[in-house]
Amino acid sequence: MPVNPYQNQLGEADPLSEITAAPQRIRDLIERLGSKGFEQSRGPGKWNARQIICHLADVEIAFAFRIRQALAEDRHVIQPFDESTWAKPYASLDAQSAADSYVALRRWNLALLETLPVSAFSKPLNHPERGDMVFRDLIATMAGHDLNHLQQLEAIADPKTRS
Repeated sequence: MPVNPYQNQLGEADPLSEITAAPQRIRDLIERLGSKGFEQSRGPGKWNARQIICHLADVEIAFAFRIRQALAEDRHVIQPFDESTWAKPYASLDAQSAADSYVALRRWNLALLETLPVSAFSKPLNHPERGDMVFRDLIATMAGHDLNHLQQLEAIADPKTRS
């Protein structure tokens, strides 16, 4: 089975706990970064904080759709997307608006997930690049994706770790 780097990022952590905690962690990081920090990156060629936050908002939209499609269809096939193409407008988008969108949509996604029976998490689906998985893997991917980008934002917020 193909490797899912985001799910691997999660390790032994509980995916639902991680996706529940992520919005507050992002709010805290935004406060630490301040408006000038949005333009900082981990180094040359790396996304800056604004771009990462915009990406998180976009990906939350994608996960919202994926979650609902996976629940609605038998053996749903997830539609991949090209994140660099989606990222093209990030230079002109507002980080705070992106963060607000992310937080609101995450709250809505969590509200749905909290209503699901345990059996829903075993529902089979497929990702063309990662192979067969179950709904629980989709949520673990979501959590690992958050953790990956939260670590990047942490590195940007801590000037000692920037290149």
